[in-house]
Amino acid sequence: MSAARAALLGLAALLAANGAVRADELVARGEYLVHAGGCVSCHTAPGGTKFAGGRALATPFGTFYSPNITPDRETGIGTWSDADFQRALRRGISPSGAHYFPVFPYPSFTGITDDDARAIKAYLFSLPPTHAPDRQHDVWFPFSWRFLQIGWRLLYFDEGPFQPDRRASAAYNRGAYLVTALAHCGECHTPRNFLGAVESDRALSGNPDGPDGQIVPNITPDPKTGIGDWDKDDIATLLKTGETPEHAQVKGAMHEAIEDGLKYLTDDDRQAIATYLLAQKPVVNAVKAK
Repeated sequence: MSAARAALLGLAALLAANGAVRADELVARGEYLVHAGGCVSCHTAPGGTKFAGGRALATPFGTFYSPNITPDRETGIGTWSDADFQRALRRGISPSGAHYFPVFPYPSFTGITDDDARAIKAYLFSLPPTHAPDRQHDVWFPFSWRFLQIGWRLLYFDEGPFQPDRRASAAYNRGAYLVTALAHCGECHTPRNFLGAVESDRALSGNPDGPDGQIVPNITPDPKTGIGDWDKDDIATLLKTGETPEHAQVKGAMHEAIEDGLKYLTDDDRQAIATYLLAQKPVVNAVKAK
């Protein structure tokens, strides 16, 4: 073997190894982002295979069932291109052109960066495929008509990636990205109008009719009805352990969000979330059961 040929083979091997390392790093980053985005609990039915869908979500409009997001080519997302995935995640449109119902939080996910979307897809496609057909939604008429989503989007959907506040700190902007886009906290913690759109002027102020009818608390820094008497460490501790400053444990959907996702975040990311939340406008809203 000539020296030149040996050098070329060595270079090819080095490039292949570097490519494998970068692919592994992308998958690892995607796993982290999937935890931050709460994908596990939403896309896994009780007792079912992770990410195979079938999780029921009761809403005032009926019951929705999450889809299979494993790379199965028949019942999952195994045939999706990067463009298909980003269009679904950030625009709420399926590869076939159908509009997703906003129970899939694309109004928040639209803020996810292209790089993060690619990493999420890389992780999901690294998983073993699971053959699990999607379950039909059980939604009341006329909300079951998908074409009505066109009008809903015109009224309530603002498409576009997250825009950092150049006047704010890096921690604030990281927290803003996590809260408003990737972790989509406002989808649960913000009250909704009669058409199911979040009331942006009352963002994060609590919801008496959250997922499966659960009461979701006010997480604005209002001292009486929110978390105004909490400090950053209180918030970070809750996101890691589920323990409140009063030494109670959160339950329900928030418990799942922590156990399946938020506890895996770095300390810096949990502190960034706390920084953002405590910088928001306090909103008075003593959330009570209906």
